[in-house]
Order: sequence, then C-alpha cells, then structure tokens
Amino acid sequence: DPFVAFHVNKALVRKYMSSLLIGELSPEQPSFEPSKNEALTHEFRELRAAVERMGLLRSDHLFFLLYLLHILLLDVAAWLTLRVFGTSLVPFLLCAVLLSVVQVQAGWLQHDLGHLSVFSTSTLNHLLHHFVIGHLKGAPASWWNHMHFQHHAKPNCFRKDPDINMHPFFFALGKVLSVELGKQKKKYMPYNHQHKYFFLIGPPALLPLFFQWYIFYFVVQRKKWVDLIWMLTFYARLLLTYVPLLGLRAFLVLFLIVRFLESNWFVWVTQMNHIPMHIDHDRNVDWVSTQLQATCNVEQSFFNDWFSGHLNFQIEHHLFPTMPRHNYHKVAPLVQSLCARHGIAYQSKPLLAAFADIVHSLKESGQLWLDAYLHQ
Repeated sequence: DPFVAFHVNKALVRKYMSSLLIGELSPEQPSFEPSKNEALTHEFRELRAAVERMGLLRSDHLFFLLYLLHILLLDVAAWLTLRVFGTSLVPFLLCAVLLSVVQVQAGWLQHDLGHLSVFSTSTLNHLLHHFVIGHLKGAPASWWNHMHFQHHAKPNCFRKDPDINMHPFFFALGKVLSVELGKQKKKYMPYNHQHKYFFLIGPPALLPLFFQWYIFYFVVQRKKWVDLIWMLTFYARLLLTYVPLLGLRAFLVLFLIVRFLESNWFVWVTQMNHIPMHIDHDRNVDWVSTQLQATCNVEQSFFNDWFSGHLNFQIEHHLFPTMPRHNYHKVAPLVQSLCARHGIAYQSKPLLAAFADIVHSLKESGQLWLDAYLHQ
C-alpha cells in the first residue's frame, strides 16, 4: 500500500527493488498479520482503484501554473515595495510580510512537487522541485525527501517519524509516550509547562534557529552539491536585489524577520494535523489505520485552502500523497464513508480550534507525564 501510494512510475521503481527480493510467501501462509485490518485494507484498495478511474490522480497544470505565478508576483511586489516607496519602517515591514507569504506559499508548492503530484513523470516533478525549494526557498530537495517520506511512511511513530523527534528532549508527546517517560523518571524539560514554552521554542525558533543552519550541514555532510548550488542561487539573488537598497545590516534584519514570520506560519499549520492525534511506538498496523490515527482535517474554505496549502485536507493527503491538492475535496466524501463503515473517527475542525488543540494536547500530555513521574 505505501509502495502504491508513493510512486507514480511503479514499473521503473520495481526495477530498483528487484535486488531486494528475498523470497515469496508460501501459498498456505496468511497474507495478513493479525495486527492489520484486512477488511479495511481491501476496501481502501477498491477505493483507490475507483479514484484512479475517476481521474483524481491527474493534475490540472493550469492550477499549478497560476499558483507559481502568484508566488513570483508577490516576490516581485516585495522588491518593488522598497524600490518605489523607500526603505522606511512601513515599506520595510510590508516587504517582510510579502516575502514571508512567498516563502510559505513556495513551501506548499515544493511539497506538491516533492510528492510527484504536479506532473505525470518523476523527472519533471524533481526538476521543478529543485527550482522551487532550492532557488525560491534556499533549501535542499534531498533533505526534504529524506525527512518527509519517513514521516509519511510512519506518521507519529516514535523513532520512525522524524517530525516527532522533539520527543523526549524538548516535549513529551502523546498520551502513551508521555506516561512511559514519566514511569521511567526521565525529565529533560519541565514537560508540565511545555504548553507555555512551546510559544518560545516551537513556532518562532524552528526555522531561524534550527533549519537555517541544519540544511547546510545536511548538504555538505551528504555531498549533495547540486542542492547546494540551487540553494546558493537563492542567497545570491536576495543579496543582489536587496543589499543595494538596504545595505547588508538592514538586509540581514529583513531576512531574520522573514524567517521568523515564516516559521510561525509553518509550525502552526504543519502541527495542527498531527500533534493532537495519536502518537505511539510503531504497532505494525495496516497502512490506512496508520494514516487515519495520525491525521485530522481542518474545515474547507478558500482562505483555509490557501493558508495551509490544502493541508487542511491532511487525511486525504496522507492516504493519497500523489493526488493533486485541488482534488482533495472531491475524494473527501468517499474517505468519510469508508471511515463511517469501519467505525473510524474522521476528525475535521475549524482552523482556530485546530491551533488551540496543539496547545491543549501539549498541556494534557505534560500533565500525564507529571502524574506518572510523581506517582507511578
């Protein structure tokens, strides 16, 4: 199921997998492990076949072209703001806001390309992925692929999903892991206050204080020189266009403000679908259950779709990661019906409620840790 979900050219990928074949399962052996829901899996495979027949895995290239153009226009508008209105405080801050929007929206677009959901061939997706994440954002495509596909394969599974690596050194995540940490008498941070210090070391700090230097460490350590060249074109373009207007010192201030605003936007959106959900060790459940227990949706609206890059449809995205985002709303009713038939909760909530649930879940897991730490 994950093999089918991740790849658009399955015949090509199978050639690379032939060397990994170690044997065939005997006919008399059961094809499903007891921990996996066979009925749910079979019905989901029927749903996927229907989705393919309906053409929901084919993208509308005009949608993505217009999306890219709106990013490029905002990028030019940010520069023109300083060029036309000068570098006083108001134009400076407006420029920072526009550049932050560019960075976030380019982040959502590179996410589409990284998932191979824009073009029918991997080559075209990868090429434009390098341009968007490398030249428009200054980050390496190889790093995103390395991290993000681990997340999709095992979302919210401790030691397998890198997105929850902040447990246990910064946060105690999930009811199961928090109690386990408390029983072990481990205290790397005052977790019962994590819902408060999240506002200091979570949204504002992730990009400026961690990702900004780690991506360079990643490409140099792994010798990803093509990624490094793409990244350098991003910094060269910014320096050549903004330093003549602002000077180096003011440019650095602008860049830090942009990364700060982008970081807040990025963290709240990406965590609203996962942190409040089930977080545990890998229990070897089936693909569909793995995705559904780790994801929730945010209600659809034009603003929510744009603001989150359609990641308000996180359930559908995780079940069909190569599906173009403009089709999520079409498959959502089918997924809801599947969940209803199998008694699985399909959570969808307002945007602000989803943000609040991040804090509520951190407070709850922090309290569970404290109770276990003191009394178990």
